[in-house]
Amino acid sequence: MIGAGIIWLAKWALCIVAIAAGAWVLMYVFAKLWVVLLPVALAIVVATVLWPPTGWLVRHGLRPALAATITMVGFVGALAGIIALIVPSVVDQAPDLADKSTEGVNRVRDWLQGPPLRIRDEQLDSAVDAIVSRLQSSAAQIAGGVFSGVSTATSVLVTVFLVLVLTFFFVKDGPRLLPWLHAVLGSRSGRHVEEVLNRVWGTLGGFIRTQALVSLIDAIFIGAGLVILGVPLALVLAVITFIGGFVPMVGAFVAGALAVLVALVGNGFTTALIVLGIIIAVQQLEGNVLQPVLQSRSMKLHAVIVLLAVTAGASLYGVVGAFLAVPVAAVAAVVIRYIGEQIDVVTAAPPEAEEEVQPAPE
Repeated sequence: MIGAGIIWLAKWALCIVAIAAGAWVLMYVFAKLWVVLLPVALAIVVATVLWPPTGWLVRHGLRPALAATITMVGFVGALAGIIALIVPSVVDQAPDLADKSTEGVNRVRDWLQGPPLRIRDEQLDSAVDAIVSRLQSSAAQIAGGVFSGVSTATSVLVTVFLVLVLTFFFVKDGPRLLPWLHAVLGSRSGRHVEEVLNRVWGTLGGFIRTQALVSLIDAIFIGAGLVILGVPLALVLAVITFIGGFVPMVGAFVAGALAVLVALVGNGFTTALIVLGIIIAVQQLEGNVLQPVLQSRSMKLHAVIVLLAVTAGASLYGVVGAFLAVPVAAVAAVVIRYIGEQIDVVTAAPPEAEEEVQPAPE
């Protein structure tokens, strides 16, 4: 019995090691192909947003290419309009905000020198000198970072161009991709792949559209409060709130903290407290009303899974990983549910077999 148990444990240990090795190889391949996979993933996410208006245009008589072109032009025009709207606000208010930031730093310095901390000027000066010397010692690294930043900017431009081109083809030829893939894989495997991809497309579309609606409501309410209170860069903060809403939990927290910080620097402590109250109220409305009602049917993921997915994505791939973490988790959940359904179908005993089973006579 002990030997049989050890052999059973050894078999499962080898299986786990083989699975871990396979997962490591897949991660290595993904890392090498990340420059290709990232535009594809972003294009799929954007295509889920642009497909409803494109489908509406196709149903009303336009050819798919023309409908996709109109949708893409409208999407790019909307992005360009948003950028053109917020850039002048940043340019106009940034100098004043910098001056108030300096004033805020001086207030913090005076508070540190007062009771109860009573930190002396020599201690503050030594801390500042340590920071400056650290920056000066890292001058070579900073200079190298500038050149790497130029290459990063070029990579970003290439990625954006690829995303736009891929999105156009996904939106234009989307309905023809699944039948083609079905024919390539064969009737047996293609049926499963087509069904899974249809479910994945529905889940991604529901998540993106629902999250966009929730983020828009957050941005409208928080932005209106910032405008009424006269907080600097209110429109910019509203746009950041909308974008941050696509990273569940973490994005809303970061955008809210930034809004409170700008209000504290620009308008003082009282306004910052009011902004904090507005953000908490809006996020409570989102978490207790909007998210459960709107996302319960589209996501079907527990909050713990969402938080862990965002944390893992951010630690592995930064901001892009945090943005794509929840869609990837939703896709994985769709695949796991479909596999479970197929297991249930295979393992379920047919009714005829159950009727034939009779208890043995005594």
